[in-house]
Amino acid sequence: MGLSVNLRKKVNGFSLDVAWEIGNELTVLFGYSGAGKSMTLQMIAGLSIPDDGFIRIGSTTMFDSSKRIYVPSQQRHLGYVFQDLALFPHMTALDNILYGSNNTGKSERRERAGEMIGAFHLEGLEEKYPAELSGGQKQRVAFARALMRKPYALLLDEPFSALDNPLRIEMRRFLIDIKNRFDVPIVFVTHDVTEAYTVADTLIVYSNGTVLQTGTPKDVFENPWNAEVEALVNAEGALQIGHLKNTCKSQI
Repeated sequence: MGLSVNLRKKVNGFSLDVAWEIGNELTVLFGYSGAGKSMTLQMIAGLSIPDDGFIRIGSTTMFDSSKRIYVPSQQRHLGYVFQDLALFPHMTALDNILYGSNNTGKSERRERAGEMIGAFHLEGLEEKYPAELSGGQKQRVAFARALMRKPYALLLDEPFSALDNPLRIEMRRFLIDIKNRFDVPIVFVTHDVTEAYTVADTLIVYSNGTVLQTGTPKDVFENPWNAEVEALVNAEGALQIGHLKNTCKSQI
C-alpha cells in the first residue's frame, strides 16, 4: 500500500509546499528542526488540516481540497508514535496497548494485544505502569499500541530523540525489524543524520517547507543536488560520507 501527498499550508508566517509518493517502504523525512516534517506528519494523520492539496493512502483519499473530502483522524486507520510517546501514565502497559485497538470484540482485542506483547518482547510487563518501565520498554509499548489496529501506515515523529546513544542504536535495529515483520509503510521524521542514513529505504530531504531531494540514502549522500543538501547531509557532526557508511553499518 502506497502513500501519496500533495500539501500546502501557511501558518504563523511559515509556508509548507510539498509533494511526494512512497510505496511499502521505510521513508525518512530528514532536515533541520522547523523544516515542516512534523507538520506533514500531522496533516497525514488528520491532526492538522492542509489549506490545499490531497492525501491518498492506497486507493483511499483521506483529504482532497478540490473535492471537499476530509476523513477525520480517528477514521484514517493510521498508527502514530509521538516524540514524547504519549503513553497514559495511569494505564498499565497492557491497557495502553489495548487503547490502540479499533472497535473490535473484547476477545479479539485481547488476542491481538497478546500478539503485540509477544512481538515486542513485553511478557511480564503487562501490569507495569509507564513510570515503572525503562526507556526502551516504553518505546516498545508505544509501537505495540500504534500497530494494534493493523494500520495502513505507521507515522513516527522523532520517537528516539530523547534516548541516549546506545539505546538509539538498539531502537534503530528494532525499527528495521518492525518494517520487515509488519510489512507496513513507515514515515519516520528525524533531523539526526546518522539515523536517517541508517534506517531509510527512501530519504526525503526537507528545508524551509519544501522538498529539496528524494532518493536512497546512498544517492542523496553521495550525489546531493545542491549546496544546501550537501550541508544538511554533512551537518550535526557527521564525518566524511565514506566513514559515516562504515559507522552506520556497525549500528544496524
